[in-house]
Amino acid sequence: MALRIIPRLDIKGPNLVKGIHFEGLRVLGKPQTFARAYCDAGADELLYIDAVASLYGRNNLLETIERTSSEVFIPLCVGGGLRSVDDLRAVLRAGADKVAINTAAVKNPDLIREAANVFGSSTVVVSIHVVERPDGSFEALTDYGREKTGLDAFAWATRAVELGAGELLITSIDREGTGKGFECGFIRRVSEAVPVPVIACGGAGKVEHVLKVIQEGRADAVSLASILHYTTVQELGTVAGDYETEGNTEFLRSDRGFKSFPKVTIPDIKHFLADHGVACRI
Repeated sequence: MALRIIPRLDIKGPNLVKGIHFEGLRVLGKPQTFARAYCDAGADELLYIDAVASLYGRNNLLETIERTSSEVFIPLCVGGGLRSVDDLRAVLRAGADKVAINTAAVKNPDLIREAANVFGSSTVVVSIHVVERPDGSFEALTDYGREKTGLDAFAWATRAVELGAGELLITSIDREGTGKGFECGFIRRVSEAVPVPVIACGGAGKVEHVLKVIQEGRADAVSLASILHYTTVQELGTVAGDYETEGNTEFLRSDRGFKSFPKVTIPDIKHFLADHGVACRI
């Protein structure tokens, strides 16, 4: 199967935001603006995550999903604050093609089985935020990486698939937003243990990192944020949209956010991968 490139858009209120280790969230602009740009550039899917849904006990993306799905015609996966089958049904009716669940799945694993039975396994993505322990093992975190669970992340990943997850989204909190590369060792261990696609997320800082997590991590798809967002902001020429109601924009205005990341587009990544023998939709 062709490798999928999936831009990740973390959303707070009406705005696209980005931080490091899921902290220090800074406004980049309107998610719909970035979604259209990524669709036009050749993204295979989009991932929308409500960054504060678990904190406030609700998902606030329905209007954004409806607006995006009417303008963007590639699969859209939505997560954040989805706690029940009714919550999942609401975002699917709003225009999402898949749902990503994390906190609710850890608290109630039967939600995975129930969701798979109602909507089909291909609709259910279990998102697992992982952090490395001192002994080299990995723990699963919930609530947008804020809460420890005590769960061994590898054991939880395999159980989630047994319960009916159709895909796994593995995000390294240690590497997220750093541009230092993916957690390839853990991604590979999971990829070789489960019969469903594994999406690698967290750490891409250059195209070589994407190739490495495919070749060494055996990832089936790659979800990218900083490496794409900062390039898109530069191409747009400014922070996009009406952002004054929420969030910190000074970081972007100072241009400090761009120095750690080369200017890279989705076509750049796909052509690089194709040149190295990775099948991509170009």
